[in-house]
Amino acid sequence: MTTRRRAAETREPRPRRRRWPWVLGALVAVVAATVGVIYGVVIPNRLDSNMERIGDPFEALPTRPPLPEAQAAEVPDNRPLNILVLGSDSRISAGDPTQWQRGAQRTDAIMLVHLSADRASAQVMSIPRDSWVEIPGYGEAKINAAYSYGGPSLLIQTVEQLTGVRIDHFALTDFESFTRITDALGGVRLVLRDDLVVNGRLIAPAGEQILDGDQALAYVRQRYGLRRGDFDRVQRQQAWMRAMFARMRNEQTLQNPVTSVPFLDAVTRSVAVDDGLTREVMYDLLDRAKDLGSTDISFFTVPIQGTGRSADGQSIVVLDRPSFDALMAAVREDRVPAFLAEQPDVVDVLPPVAP
Repeated sequence: MTTRRRAAETREPRPRRRRWPWVLGALVAVVAATVGVIYGVVIPNRLDSNMERIGDPFEALPTRPPLPEAQAAEVPDNRPLNILVLGSDSRISAGDPTQWQRGAQRTDAIMLVHLSADRASAQVMSIPRDSWVEIPGYGEAKINAAYSYGGPSLLIQTVEQLTGVRIDHFALTDFESFTRITDALGGVRLVLRDDLVVNGRLIAPAGEQILDGDQALAYVRQRYGLRRGDFDRVQRQQAWMRAMFARMRNEQTLQNPVTSVPFLDAVTRSVAVDDGLTREVMYDLLDRAKDLGSTDISFFTVPIQGTGRSADGQSIVVLDRPSFDALMAAVREDRVPAFLAEQPDVVDVLPPVAP
């Protein structure tokens, strides 16, 4: 046997190169890229396509409140944002806004949402639906009649004329859709002052409860037996919204793609919005909302003087115009937290225990 052959027989076999680490790495990279495309492109496209579009309701407005001079000089992302949110008990105006018919629909909830420029606070202000106001072209009437008379454009014009606040965006939903959002969050925590009973059936006992969507809807829809009537019903609407914000915040829903996608899917399927609420604006809204704590969001009803009767005998809500005007000046100047700290009693603030 030759020396070369002998050496070959005694040499240790060369180990086969281990290929699996880089194969696994390539697979991980492909999966990561696919997930990135899904979350970065596919899902935003789907969420955007989920929402009903109602056109540009601002285009038909003859006049608009001007932006304060300081805000006009800022880029939009650095300005405060005002969104008019309407809630309805009917799918006519929310689930399919193309079915709106003149005179057929009024809104059960009218809320002005103000997001501060510094992204440190937000205020959700309810305007009672029976507030007696001037509706352009129609004279004095309940504010919710504006939507019935002229749809989104006339309601925006009415609110802008009443408040002097320039509305940036418009959103329409119905409370049945809130059940989908609530269930996507896994329920909401509400403290009930009394047993929730509907048609003699106990829905939930008094005390702290986790309500699913149907239970929360029953809570908001209850009309009779409330101590302050429709004012308490307004606060129940606010309490449901507050509970959803709190759940979203406590569970860090928006920070986790696993939970944020079904939640945002439910939200976008539940609203109709103006065409200007683009994907970029949606990203800005999420950025403004994601770091707000429960104490950073205030829920209240605008200043009211009480109830009364119109000249033609309708039951109406009379606004406290001096206090109302002072509040709206604070909204225009983006200093609502300071105003509320100075005058805490001029608004009907949502208490810790909802009515």
